[in-house]
Amino acid sequence: MSTAAETPLIDALRKVTVFEGLTEEQLGWFVANVHELHFAAGELVVEGGTPADRMLIMLDGEVQLYRTDGGGLFSIKAGSVSGLLPFSRMTVFPSPVRATVPTRLAYLHKDRFAEMFQRIPDLEPRLVGVLTDRVRDTTHRSQQREKLAALGKLSAGLAHELNNPASAVRRSVTGLRDALNTLRDANFGLCREQLTSEILQHLAHIETEVAAEMTGSPVMDALERSDREEHVSAWLAKRDVSKPWELAPPLVEAEADDECLEKMAAKFPGKTLELALRRLSATIEVEKTLRQIENSAARISDLVKAIKEYTYMDQAGEKEIDLHEGLENTLTMLHHDLKKGINVHRDYDRSIPPICARGSELNQVWTNLIDNAIDAMKGTGELRIHTASENGFALVDIVDNGPGIPHDVRDRIFEPFFTTKPVGEGTGLGLDTAYRIVQQHHGNIRVDSVPGETHFQVRLPITKGANQ
Repeated sequence: MSTAAETPLIDALRKVTVFEGLTEEQLGWFVANVHELHFAAGELVVEGGTPADRMLIMLDGEVQLYRTDGGGLFSIKAGSVSGLLPFSRMTVFPSPVRATVPTRLAYLHKDRFAEMFQRIPDLEPRLVGVLTDRVRDTTHRSQQREKLAALGKLSAGLAHELNNPASAVRRSVTGLRDALNTLRDANFGLCREQLTSEILQHLAHIETEVAAEMTGSPVMDALERSDREEHVSAWLAKRDVSKPWELAPPLVEAEADDECLEKMAAKFPGKTLELALRRLSATIEVEKTLRQIENSAARISDLVKAIKEYTYMDQAGEKEIDLHEGLENTLTMLHHDLKKGINVHRDYDRSIPPICARGSELNQVWTNLIDNAIDAMKGTGELRIHTASENGFALVDIVDNGPGIPHDVRDRIFEPFFTTKPVGEGTGLGLDTAYRIVQQHHGNIRVDSVPGETHFQVRLPITKGANQ
């Protein structure tokens, strides 16, 4: 109920942006057809899930509701028009609407919309504009959510990919410390034996040769390796070497054959043989561990390099880019998902010259298309990436052997918000984003699909400014 100090309804309506400039007669029509309501702070204005059958006109105060897209609280303040708008597809209020402060509003039932446009034609474009702003805001938030979801997926994969070599480095450091301790003890023991410098030089020469010839992974299966270790252990046991099972694996790893071992036995008689073999074994472990650390560090470096190139850090605007580098960086970023059971076949035309483009945006395209292919194949199958030059355009053809796209939805897959994925697994913005980016680069994207073979073909002009 209105109070003495409260602004008359017709004057309150004048302060609403959409109604600015309306005549006294037009505002009078609203006064006669709307229902005015007052709410205390914290009071429920609209219950979530109730039919959307009214347009809300905020006169004073503020209401809040939770966005259904996960965007948190959304406020509607005085001077705004919300709720069901003409031409909107809204059917229910998606979440509860609650007043945050003492609030005054009016609502117009949808049954009055047709008469409203008949009496006040100028309102139609204004309310369409409000609806357009709402759709634009929703689309923008959905796109941001799609990007965050993609970023989260990439981040999880990258975290796993980085964790593997990082963990390997940590394990290798522990192994290296143990090997160095063994090496130090063996050296102390040999020093006490007062061996000649000639014999020690011979041992150093053997160690150098073994380290240089190590392949890191002898070509033998598990059974053959086990047999070889058993043979070396027996050889060591016959010569009274303690704990031969500790020395056998690294000696086999270094591909130390019987001839090498016999030379060692000839040069180091008695207990010096065990000390020399322990030093040799420790040297082999140190060499192997250093190579593991080197390989792991190189893997981390390659991943960081791929991330930087994928995002085109420190670069802005259009640049001359190599399509194949972008594709490879994208495959690196998605390696965690690909390695679970997808074979990647590359058929690159390396003669395609660099094209002028925004590299980070094109990488979004490759990410969406390859990620969709992975989803289509349920993580197992064959992914083919073919590039070629066609009449001034660079073709990138991404092919998967998944079940294909049903014919009845094929023409809609590039529409905003359209998705064939189950509820909660996709927003339908991935392919729309890819489509818009390719269009902005004056290219085109198309799909051909039959069960067992789906092609997403992207064509981009090689020469800047080429016609679509």
